[in-house]
Amino acid sequence: MEISAAMVRDLRAKTGLPMMECKKALEEANGDEKLAIELLRKKGMAQLAKRAGRETAEGRIACYVDSAAGRAALVELLCETEPVAGTQDFIQLAESAARVAVGLSNPTAEAILAQPAPGRSGQTVNDVLHEAVNRIRENIRIGRVGVVTGHFGHYLHHDRKKGVLVEFSAACPDALKLDVCMHVAAMRPAYTRREEVDPALVESERRIAAEQVVGKPANIVDKIVTGKLNRWFSETVLLEQPFVKDDKKSVAQVLQEAVPGLTVTRFLRFEIGEAS
Repeated sequence: MEISAAMVRDLRAKTGLPMMECKKALEEANGDEKLAIELLRKKGMAQLAKRAGRETAEGRIACYVDSAAGRAALVELLCETEPVAGTQDFIQLAESAARVAVGLSNPTAEAILAQPAPGRSGQTVNDVLHEAVNRIRENIRIGRVGVVTGHFGHYLHHDRKKGVLVEFSAACPDALKLDVCMHVAAMRPAYTRREEVDPALVESERRIAAEQVVGKPANIVDKIVTGKLNRWFSETVLLEQPFVKDDKKSVAQVLQEAVPGLTVTRFLRFEIGEAS
């Protein structure tokens, strides 16, 4: 059967794949468009397997807020090169993944991929990811995923390489919610409160501090070690960090002054390039 230019254009419009690949698929399928699409899909699966081991150090953070349900999701979508992270295919896939994640009780990459893709009848998120890999020709994968509920704030950096969700213990003024999220983005806390820090890590820091004051009078060693530990906590723990907009107060103090009893329950901070 002769494959016309119109047939090739139609298949390209539906798949987004190069003209020559569409023509070859139509020739192999003897002009049957449905069969040609299936052949291209199978080749796409091969592309996915071929690229699966490639490093994914670039990408994009997506956030989706479901105000009615009182939930927000943060999803890290990863690829190989920076230009790909700015393509429409990649942006739409990241946003779809976040939109799906917000409704899951246990949001993992695997769970997201298995769900129906928003706006794509009969396709899962995994199907859409496979199509994107086939068009873009790079390894693409979902990295970290997280959801917060109740009272929360959210922030995405302008380049979409950093994203933050902060869950509060009670209602928090909108401006302060954003300020705390931006603080988390900038100051990179590792923990919400010191009780979350691994005791072995605290003990290691204590030993380091003690080694630095060897030879000091015994009656002041404990005080110096405690002071060094407190400084370390103020660098590592969100609630003890000096607030980025008023470093004379800690984050905890700013929250208490705004709303008595208000604190941070937990936070999520994703940045492209960090381990995931």
